[in-house]
Amino acid sequence: MKILRTLIVDDEPLARDGLRNSLAALPGFELVGEARDGPEAVESIVGLRPDLLLLDVQMPGFDGFEVVARIRDRHLPAIVFVSAYDRYALRAFDVHAVDYLLKPYADERFAEALTRARRNLEQPDPDQAARLLALIAAVVPSVGVSYVDRFTVREHHGWRLVRVEDVHWFESAGNYVEIHTASGMHLLRMTMSELERTLDPRRFARIHRTSMVQVDHVSEIRPDEGEGYIVVLHSGKELPMSRRFRDRLLA
Repeated sequence: MKILRTLIVDDEPLARDGLRNSLAALPGFELVGEARDGPEAVESIVGLRPDLLLLDVQMPGFDGFEVVARIRDRHLPAIVFVSAYDRYALRAFDVHAVDYLLKPYADERFAEALTRARRNLEQPDPDQAARLLALIAAVVPSVGVSYVDRFTVREHHGWRLVRVEDVHWFESAGNYVEIHTASGMHLLRMTMSELERTLDPRRFARIHRTSMVQVDHVSEIRPDEGEGYIVVLHSGKELPMSRRFRDRLLA
C-alpha cells in the first residue's frame, strides 16, 4: 500500500487536532505538514507537494476555494474539503464529485472520505480535475485573473506576512526564492517559474532566469559591457537583465 503524504489545512487548532488524530488512526497515511490560513496553505502545498489535502473551506487570508484556484497550475493533490457549510452548499461537491467532511464528522465518515481519495489516486478519473476546477470557477469567478497580494514566510519563531507591494525584487536560491524588501530578505519555498505565475505581470517583470523586479521600483535601465543590461532600482540596487527578457521592461 502506497503511503499517501497528507497536508492538513484548518485555522482552528482543535480542528487540526481532530484531523491529525483521525489520520493517525488509519494505515497508509503520513502527515507531512499543517497550515493555518490561505497563504500558508498555498506555500505548503507548493513546497511539500502532498498527495492528499484535507482542506478547510472558511479560513483567514483567503478561503479553501481560492487556495485551489491559486495552486491549480502548480500542484493539484487529491482534495477532501472539511466544511461547516450548510447542506445546500455541499450539494455542489456531490455534483462535481469532490468529497467533503461536514463538521462535526464521525470516524466512519472520515475513513470513507479518505478511502475514496485513495481510490481516486490509484484509479484516476481524467475528468475529476476538470469538475473540481469547474466548481472553483463557479465559487471564485476571478479564478482566471487572481494574483497573490501577500506571502506567508516562515521565520525562527513563527510566520511573517510580506505584502506584494513591499517587494523590490525576487531572486532564486535553489529550491527557494529570496524576497527582497526595504526591511530585509525573506525566503519563500517556491521556484521562480511557479512564483511568476502567481504575480500580476503588469506589476512584476522577469529580467533574468534568476530574478524578477517590481516595475514601480525600477529607476533606470542601461547597457552593460556585454550584450545584456543593468536594471537599477530606486534603492540603488543593480541587477543584470539578459537579452532574453529585455522585452519585459523595454517593450
